Amino acid sequence: MRKFIYLCSHLCVQVPLLPIAVLTVIPLAVCPSWRPWGAADIPVLGNPGVGQWIVIIVVAYTIIDTVRGMIDDLRHGRVGVDLLAVVAIAATVAVQEYWASWAVVLMISSGEAIEEYAQSKAESSLTALMTAAPQTAHVVRRPGVGVAGVNTGDGSDGSSDDRGDGFRKVAALPSSAASGSSDAATSHYDTVAVESVTPGDVLIVLPGETVPVDGELLSGSATLDLSNINGEPVPRGVFAGARVMSGAVNGSTTLTMRATEAASDSQYQRILALVAAAQDSRPAVVKTADVLAVPFTVLALAIAAVAWLVSGVPTRFAQVLVLATPCPLLIAAPVAYVAGTGRLAKSGILIKTQDVLENLGRVTHVFFDKTGTLTVKQPQVTRVEMLPGAGTHLNEDHVLMMAGVVETYSVHILAKGIAKAGTEALSRLHRRFEEGQRLCPQPDADWPGHGRDYPVVKHIDEDAGKGISGEVNGHKVRVGRLSFAASSEDGFLPVERIVPGRATTDGDRRSGKQGEGRLADEIRTRFGMLAPDEMASYVSVDGHLIARIVLRDVPRANAKSALASLRGLGVAKLSMLTGDKRSSAATIASEVGIDDVHAELFPEDKVTAVTTATVTPSRGVTMMVGDGVNDAPVLAAADIGMAMTDGTSTAASESAQVVILNDDIAAVPRAIAIARRTKRVMLQAVLAGLALALIGMVAAAFNLIPVVVGAFLQEAIDVVSILWALTALLDRD
Repeated sequence: MRKFIYLCSHLCVQVPLLPIAVLTVIPLAVCPSWRPWGAADIPVLGNPGVGQWIVIIVVAYTIIDTVRGMIDDLRHGRVGVDLLAVVAIAATVAVQEYWASWAVVLMISSGEAIEEYAQSKAESSLTALMTAAPQTAHVVRRPGVGVAGVNTGDGSDGSSDDRGDGFRKVAALPSSAASGSSDAATSHYDTVAVESVTPGDVLIVLPGETVPVDGELLSGSATLDLSNINGEPVPRGVFAGARVMSGAVNGSTTLTMRATEAASDSQYQRILALVAAAQDSRPAVVKTADVLAVPFTVLALAIAAVAWLVSGVPTRFAQVLVLATPCPLLIAAPVAYVAGTGRLAKSGILIKTQDVLENLGRVTHVFFDKTGTLTVKQPQVTRVEMLPGAGTHLNEDHVLMMAGVVETYSVHILAKGIAKAGTEALSRLHRRFEEGQRLCPQPDADWPGHGRDYPVVKHIDEDAGKGISGEVNGHKVRVGRLSFAASSEDGFLPVERIVPGRATTDGDRRSGKQGEGRLADEIRTRFGMLAPDEMASYVSVDGHLIARIVLRDVPRANAKSALASLRGLGVAKLSMLTGDKRSSAATIASEVGIDDVHAELFPEDKVTAVTTATVTPSRGVTMMVGDGVNDAPVLAAADIGMAMTDGTSTAASESAQVVILNDDIAAVPRAIAIARRTKRVMLQAVLAGLALALIGMVAAAFNLIPVVVGAFLQEAIDVVSILWALTALLDRD
């Protein structure tokens, strides 16, 4: 009840004519013919009573306000087609049908209120994004904290204690602060407008608050809800040094961060800019609807005029016009498209203009980038191969765990995939240990996964382009190229030890690298051949080469089903564009279900392929799906460019018209499905509303619908068409 009262009061504030029209019924019902001034006929109007004069005054105000709105529409390049309402309300007064006049005024005002409600309902998802925008920030003002090179203390010279890194020497903190008291951590800050934050400021974000600007996490760890940014349903755990995005909601503990961007340049503001652009735009189909309202107005006036001329009764003119409503064109069409835009935003899909929504529904050819779009962003571990004859008691999980520990410190392209697999292997080893399985002999029970929660790592050293080495619980581990992993610390391959049964000749000792090459070939032969799309890192433990980890670029788990959904939507052609080798591209294409593969392409070749399809006659609409970074030229070349991102990098890409914020390829068919349903709902609402209005006008022309009843019936038609347009919000794809 309280919500209903709030809604009514809000609508009355937005549409002040509505409460005026409602109150006007009182004098019209109580004293319609009371004339204290006596007989005083006025041309056309006759001698109205007090209640009738009040209606005339309200009608005059309504006409003036409507004409002002029509002029404003024309100034902004839109066709003002409220002429029907003006003529209809004036006609009811001219034929002295004051109850009908009041009904039309009520219908006009309530129609505006319904439009206001429908717009707010359709924009609910977009409005939620807007209202969640952070407004304030807590800037830390503790001694010694500031931007590099700036003394933030209270010294008189401003530089004597500055260490040049943004911090200065300060007195020891109170014991509560030294012990990590949360009060000490959060009591020295100023709350300022988010626009006042500058890069370098240290900020405090309290539990449940929204991160105000982009920055770097200074706290050891934090849990962030990113649902406002990319629709990710599960909060994400991040650690010191990680990027923290504005718009994320902090978890249950206070976090400290350093701002890296001003508020206007932060991620959430870029998302809001896209939302605002989509709200302000008008799709071509809505512009066409505005234009179609003009011939509808002419048709309504013609029917009304013919009814008057044939019957000879002026009231027929008013009877027809009160049923002539262009609202299905003027309101239902844009409401449906705003609702569709909101549904896309709720699904983590942002569009730059509503014209994109119109074109999305007509896509017939989709191009996909391979790496990072159809596949995961880094190569993933597919298997571990133990070296035959190596004579180790370790198994595949031990190898993955050891390699994953050291690769955590590497920046190599394969490092993240091995580190991820290593984490999973460590979990499996822990579970086996907890279940009582001691897979290693007792002297080796110090191996991680056998009693230790976390491995002890020392002496990490990465040799760029070759590999990385380190100690894990005292065991020396080397991961990388075969020559790096198999070599000893002096850089030479221990030929005699690794290849048993083969005598080392003086020639081998003299040949040096030739001997190493023969050894590497023999080791590879013992492992077996790699497939064309596979790559490997070799692993040695305590100087013994024991295994290789095989990785490949693997498809996203839902890539095949997403492409099948596109075909189910009637998308005629799916193509892959990649600079990768043809054999690797063909393997991925066969796994996800793409027949048209263009491999070994340079960026300009990708642009040519898309441009050729775009200019082909009877081509439909082409769309390119990529990561939005190195695919920028080809995204711009397609009719629609769709950038897939996790919400951290390309939401403001100038080259893409559509941005997927949750890095989910399933959003591609979902976007097309939402666009098609939005257009279908819009057409249904418009055609149903216009058909009902036309039937009503013809019935009124034959005097089957009284003028007062017609006014209320017209409002019912508006309500039906607008409510039908709002069904675009429903998830029925």
